[in-house]
Amino acid sequence: MTEVKTLEENDQELQVVMQLIMFGGNAKSSAFEALRAAKTGDFSQAEAKLKEADGFLSQAHNAQTAMLTDEANGKHAHVSLLMVHGQDHIMNAITFRDLAGELIDLYRRLDQQK
Repeated sequence: MTEVKTLEENDQELQVVMQLIMFGGNAKSSAFEALRAAKTGDFSQAEAKLKEADGFLSQAHNAQTAMLTDEANGKHAHVSLLMVHGQDHIMNAITFRDLAGELIDLYRRLDQQK
């Protein structure tokens, strides 16, 4: 027997998915801005943008945790292409943020060798 969700439950799921997409996209954008700042030697701006990216990732994580908590409590989410897209945004943002941090460290080392 398939479970029928109310319009409100569907709206709540859609809202969480959109948060995943939005926060993931914002995190990746901030990490990219951090990388650009480091490339020009502005390491304080780079660190500020990495911190901003971390804040967006934290918000995405909170939205994701709420979904996981619901799942653990038997309230199963509908896995749609949009849901997969939202999860993909977060995974890419995390990967890009980690890589940006490593590249910023490299730019900092190169700058110190001048």
